[in-house]
Amino acid sequence: MKPTPNIVLLLVLFVLIFSKNTSAQEPPFLQFKDDEWVNQQLERMSLDERIAQLMMITVYPKQNDAAKAIFKRRIEQWKPGGILVMQGSPAKNADWINQFQEASETPLLVAIDGEWGPAMRTDSTIVYPYAQSLGAVQDTALLYQMGKDFADQLKRMGIQMNFAPVADINTNPYNPVIGYRSYGEDKHNVAQKSWMVAKGMQDAHVVPVAKHFPGHGDTKTDSHKTLPLVQHSKSRIDTIESYPFRYLSKRGITGIMTGHLNIPSLDDSGTTSSLSNKVVTNYLKDEIGYKGFVVTDAITMKGVVTTPGRAELEALIAGNDMIEFVEDVSKAVSTIKEAIAKGEISEAEINEKCRTVLALKRWVGLNNYQPADLKNITVDLNAPQYQVTNRKLIKQSMTVLINNNNTLPVQDLENRKIATVIIGGNQKSAFQKMLAKYTDMDHFWLPKDASEKTWANLRQKLGNYNFVIAGIEGINKYSTNKYGISEIQQQAVMDLVHEQNVVFSLFGSAYALQYFANIQHSDALIVAHQDNELTQELAAQLVFGAFKANGKLPVSSDRRFNAGDGLEVKANKSFAYTIPEEAGMNSATITRKIDSLANLGISERAFPGCQVLVAKDGQVVFHKCYGYQTYDSIYPVNKENIYDWASVTKVTGPLPALMKLVDEGKINVDDKFSKYWPDFIGSNKENLTFREILAHQSSLASWIAFWTMTVQEDGTLDKNVFKESPSSQFDVRISEHLCMNHDFRKTMFDTIRTSELLKRKKYLYSGLSFYLYPDIIENLTGTPYESYVKNTFYEPLGAKTITFNAYKHFPMNQIIPTEVDDFFRMEKLRGYVHDEGAAMMGGVSGNAGLFGSANDLAKVFQMYLQKGYFGGRRYISEATVNEFIRIQYPENENRRGLGFDKPLIDNDENKLKDAYPAVSSSKNSFGHSGYTGTFAWADPDNGLLYIFMSNRVYPTRNNSKLYDLNIRTAMHQGIYDSISTDK
Repeated sequence: MKPTPNIVLLLVLFVLIFSKNTSAQEPPFLQFKDDEWVNQQLERMSLDERIAQLMMITVYPKQNDAAKAIFKRRIEQWKPGGILVMQGSPAKNADWINQFQEASETPLLVAIDGEWGPAMRTDSTIVYPYAQSLGAVQDTALLYQMGKDFADQLKRMGIQMNFAPVADINTNPYNPVIGYRSYGEDKHNVAQKSWMVAKGMQDAHVVPVAKHFPGHGDTKTDSHKTLPLVQHSKSRIDTIESYPFRYLSKRGITGIMTGHLNIPSLDDSGTTSSLSNKVVTNYLKDEIGYKGFVVTDAITMKGVVTTPGRAELEALIAGNDMIEFVEDVSKAVSTIKEAIAKGEISEAEINEKCRTVLALKRWVGLNNYQPADLKNITVDLNAPQYQVTNRKLIKQSMTVLINNNNTLPVQDLENRKIATVIIGGNQKSAFQKMLAKYTDMDHFWLPKDASEKTWANLRQKLGNYNFVIAGIEGINKYSTNKYGISEIQQQAVMDLVHEQNVVFSLFGSAYALQYFANIQHSDALIVAHQDNELTQELAAQLVFGAFKANGKLPVSSDRRFNAGDGLEVKANKSFAYTIPEEAGMNSATITRKIDSLANLGISERAFPGCQVLVAKDGQVVFHKCYGYQTYDSIYPVNKENIYDWASVTKVTGPLPALMKLVDEGKINVDDKFSKYWPDFIGSNKENLTFREILAHQSSLASWIAFWTMTVQEDGTLDKNVFKESPSSQFDVRISEHLCMNHDFRKTMFDTIRTSELLKRKKYLYSGLSFYLYPDIIENLTGTPYESYVKNTFYEPLGAKTITFNAYKHFPMNQIIPTEVDDFFRMEKLRGYVHDEGAAMMGGVSGNAGLFGSANDLAKVFQMYLQKGYFGGRRYISEATVNEFIRIQYPENENRRGLGFDKPLIDNDENKLKDAYPAVSSSKNSFGHSGYTGTFAWADPDNGLLYIFMSNRVYPTRNNSKLYDLNIRTAMHQGIYDSISTDK
């Protein structure tokens, strides 16, 4: 049957579409091969200069000015096409590049080995994860972003070419030179990851050069030291070793580097592959079809086997466009000119290669060369956006191989007595320091060279704990001597698996797992792949559920752990700890604003010191300390300091308990308060509702100075109420040198019962009911108030510094002092509650009395911010939280929630000086302040949490500068100002 025109048209369209989808992309620089600038440069060059354009020399900016002068003379005399930058600092690298470019008649193509970013050859810059770590990452878009980061950083220093990515498939676990530099053992994983990194650079007009063609992954020797043998068939090399390069070629990668290898199946002459026409031209260019730029690996490496003085020539004859690491360009040019005369290589071939190099230069913009700006260059190279990429990559590389009984994330903190141990370290590690942010634990370490006796002593100590979190460090990058793993490390892992509930985090190559015989029987096992401070910190966060894990092993260690293995572990809404930019905030803005206000407060003596914590979307993005504990400037404020929270106790002590009791149906806030406090029956308070009292709308008096009731006419305290020393009757400790008769507690309650009410119900902040809540909570739960709130909230939250009577639990120099009391207790208060009424309750009250760290206060408020949920546990229902944080009586000009403070009504219309809290805080935000100088505020609309800790009452409460200077509110507003509006 004759085909109809429509069928013919469809067939044509199918062929066109199919051919378009399957055809290889051309490297983008090829469009400039016949560019006007390229032609001009080529026409003006002599033959010597055209040959020299194919040479790249190496410079070392870490060296002195004398060395720089030598390099500069070589550039002026030899006129090489490019330079390879080795060790140096950002500023020195850029400065030398600027000077060398100025000395060069034709702009230099500047290259670097930047497999894990500029840091591979440049100090003081971000060290991105090694390729093997990245092989575990499942989100390849992150690798593309890393490639773009590389490009931006390199261009900032004046570098246009990166000898990366490594596209070798590491099929030999004992490879002495590739190993951790490869994305793994799976060809598809290696190819995809290599391309995404390369594409990120290429899209930003930096030349990516994939290496080491046709594949260095299965070698037993190092081509820097000898010529490695790749003893595989051509079909194997076609399908495995060369696969990533074929993949990259098809997608149009700009550059490929030829490796120095002996591959008999491709060239049985024994010729080094980088010098082999069969490998470079016949295989790479003709068979694979690669059309881009080809450069050799360093021509000085011992793997280059040829007649002395001919390596550069043979590399060009083989099909390379450029030679790297040329030691004597003048000699190489002479040798090549002689070869042209002998017909070994034609001048036309030289011209074509020179045109390729010039086209590259045109593509990267060297036709409009501008020197690098040295100002702030180190800061720019470490910009927060690059740090965010790095953090995301490390998190996504984390690979969980064992998670028996859902050990991860670690929860049920109230039931765990935790020890941490570093196996292979001799001091407290970053891993341990970060773990300590999540709950109370003790820390130990076992050096790599520890004796059996040392380990035996440590094992005995660990027997006092029911849960161990162990980090294995000191793992070498390469496989020599079992990756440097000692026998005592192996023994420690084996014993811990037998004796403990244990989580391991391996800070090193997954290959090292083969040397830990029974580690597969641990409760949980994380492979963190690398050992640096940030990786350790993020591994610790993973242990407690700060982010999800979904990494997959890029390599197989042995039969127990294979490439592709990896369990998913979900996040549990514990805190993460990061930098502001990861949460969409500007670190420069938040730091500048908080620093300036904190320092203003110190210089104006509003407080001797303070600390500020900010969290955004469950991520602590700022936590910084300022000043000293007291004005004598002896003890600096630190993050572990314990503060007297004052009235912040109201919303962190009784309030969460009351909310839970509402959930359990044991309290109805619309009931009469007297239902729960029968002592009010028959009084003027009998009909007040729980809601009215919690919202400060009940007409209760603001406060009662109970202690003044005991002052006698001569100004001394009644000895029937107070004594200096404790006894069975005077067993209520008020301060270090004052004790109270426990019978006076009833007098306090009677005084509240008989106190006068306001003439009408209106908003008046009252703390009186908060004296009563501890007994109400105990009556309804059958558990003493202090025990109830600790067991139900603080310990499960991991907020174990929160306590009453801090003097019983912490060293005195860890506790921030409050006031030098010169009217009641007549002593400096430290560890004893500042509030007189709470002190007379024995330090355990609902109106004040709690102490704790800023980090632990943040956990309580983050639980509120997450509507009653934190760390994998629901503490309070979302409905109850929403009811308590809701403004209750706006029609009465009362801004309060149930217990919680709220923004001033119409606060968003106020100027900053009149606002409370920040003008930008949402109407749904809530929090509380404390008289001692504390403040906590949460904003669910913006996911923002602000904690301010100070001892503004030191040495006297009569210091009102914290309020006068509006420091807390201005600081709060500065935090909002740092939130990025970019989408």
